[in-house]
Amino acid sequence: MLKFTDKGIYCIPGRFYIDPWKPVDKALITHGHADHAHWGMKSYLCHHFTVPILKSRISEDINVQGIAYNEIIRINGVQVSFHPAGHIIGSAQIRMVYKGKVVVVSGDYKIQDDGLSTPFEVVQCHEFVTESTFGLPIYRWPSIATQHQQLQQWVIDNQKMGKTSVFIGYSLGKAQRIMKAIEGIAPIHVHYSIGKLNEAYEQVGIKLPEYQTADFRESVTHLDQQIVILPPSLVDTSVFKKIPNKAYAICSGWMQVRGARRWRSADAGFAISDHADWDGLITAVQNTGAEKVHVTHGQTAVFARYLTELGIEAVELQTEYGNEEDDKTPE
Repeated sequence: MLKFTDKGIYCIPGRFYIDPWKPVDKALITHGHADHAHWGMKSYLCHHFTVPILKSRISEDINVQGIAYNEIIRINGVQVSFHPAGHIIGSAQIRMVYKGKVVVVSGDYKIQDDGLSTPFEVVQCHEFVTESTFGLPIYRWPSIATQHQQLQQWVIDNQKMGKTSVFIGYSLGKAQRIMKAIEGIAPIHVHYSIGKLNEAYEQVGIKLPEYQTADFRESVTHLDQQIVILPPSLVDTSVFKKIPNKAYAICSGWMQVRGARRWRSADAGFAISDHADWDGLITAVQNTGAEKVHVTHGQTAVFARYLTELGIEAVELQTEYGNEEDDKTPE
């Protein structure tokens, strides 16, 4: 049913692509991160919650249709439905049924329920396409409650030392989780890029903690001893350097093992990710009951080999996904 091309994952009978990285006529989009949702498609189909994200990140003028979770549509004889992936808001696994065969492309996903994204749903299938960003046994995330406690305690400790708490996290998904984790501890200020995506959350009825969008063109002395959230691209820029009395923390799955080596100047690192950890990946794959698994972006060789040892036919698949949480830019 699927063909893996230089444009992306192609559904042969349906004549559509899933998360293509080159322009095509019809693109089904699993979620709004930049490595999965590209400019230039003639039409887009995604979950309703992803519509404002695509319009914000690509263009207000794109031809985009929204679909609900578990809503069934037919595209050139293929039965298609979107199911929660738990990655960020609107993230979806795409289920395709054709002549009795069920294939699921998961996009990015996580098993933990972060309280913002619709929780991951197991979708049984014959063939499954999985990511493997953190497909090594070293990657095992603390519980959501523990993550919240760690972030809150760090802010409290900074307050005692007269420090401004600066969190570094990806603008879509991670930043909103950080906001939720430290709600009520101190006033929250976010960069414009995060504030713009917060509006996409609010447009679909998801209530976020109270925050202010900081104008870094002006004096920011009022941020002293409060909380600031910035995207990774702003570390060590003039914006970053203007923040007074700061301690800063990287929030990324890579902080599980790589934070101290790659980001020594950071004051703290928290292993918080919008991707499944090792146990989550294995659980998800096994629960699908898939007879064949395609392993994409991340630790493809290790994870495919481990699945094979479990008795599941698994093959590596090369794609252009993965830049959203690359260890070169800790997101």
